[in-house]
Amino acid sequence: MYKVAIVDDEPVIVRGLTKMIPWESYNCRVVGTAGDGQEGMKLIREQKPDILISDICMPGIDGLTMIAGMKSEFGHMQITILTGFRDFDYAQQAIRLGVTRFLLKPSKMDELEEAVRVMIENLEKQGITGKEDGTDESVGENTPKAEGNREGEEGKEKAEPSEGKEGEETDSPASCFIVKNALAYIEENYREKLKLSDVADQIYVSQWHLSKLLNKHTGQNFSEILNTIRIEKAKELLKDPSLRIGDIAEEVGFLDVAHFSRVFKKQAGISANEYRNTKLGS
Repeated sequence: MYKVAIVDDEPVIVRGLTKMIPWESYNCRVVGTAGDGQEGMKLIREQKPDILISDICMPGIDGLTMIAGMKSEFGHMQITILTGFRDFDYAQQAIRLGVTRFLLKPSKMDELEEAVRVMIENLEKQGITGKEDGTDESVGENTPKAEGNREGEEGKEKAEPSEGKEGEETDSPASCFIVKNALAYIEENYREKLKLSDVADQIYVSQWHLSKLLNKHTGQNFSEILNTIRIEKAKELLKDPSLRIGDIAEEVGFLDVAHFSRVFKKQAGISANEYRNTKLGS
């Protein structure tokens, strides 16, 4: 069966979606619910749902970034947004990032069920039949949906899921959005003792996935990107003769001067002092 996750900070909405939609007739089961974005991301990583119905206007999250993170890391997952946030530009951007449907609260039942049908159709197009977990095929067999699929299933029951089932989409709009946000966060926080995990947490993806995206889009790993930004900032500060090398190293985020000196020479080809003398002498 297809796995469904529901994320919303309104308990009545969560209960309604869980109970009112006839999930079994769509060969689906709700594997978990969450009341906020962080809880939702934990649920998604644990369960890897095929279908997600979620609000994006919840405390403590950046809705668009969360969507981008999920679509980038879990490329197969189908997402329907159910929200009270009435902003057309926001909705358009969500669709560009890979959301299947953007529904406004309160939504009618036929709108919700239409969204479920479209998400299932999209999964089937990826070769994902909802049977990878070995679920008993008898569930929902008396419904028209199951009968109609008996022939979208006999030939597929032993088929391997497509790469999208577990795979990430490194070139998708969502992935590009994630890389842009990651680079912006590094640019803003390069002075701090920044780790890859800090950036990943901010943009709702795993460290492993973020590392893969940065390498794919920039040709550099996280440390190289961070050091490049730090050294470029240091070059600007070296133009001020009143600043000591040690102070500059600390200002741009290095813990000791020796490490700063090694990285600077590796990137610039000359030492920080030589660079300063060249710039001040020109």
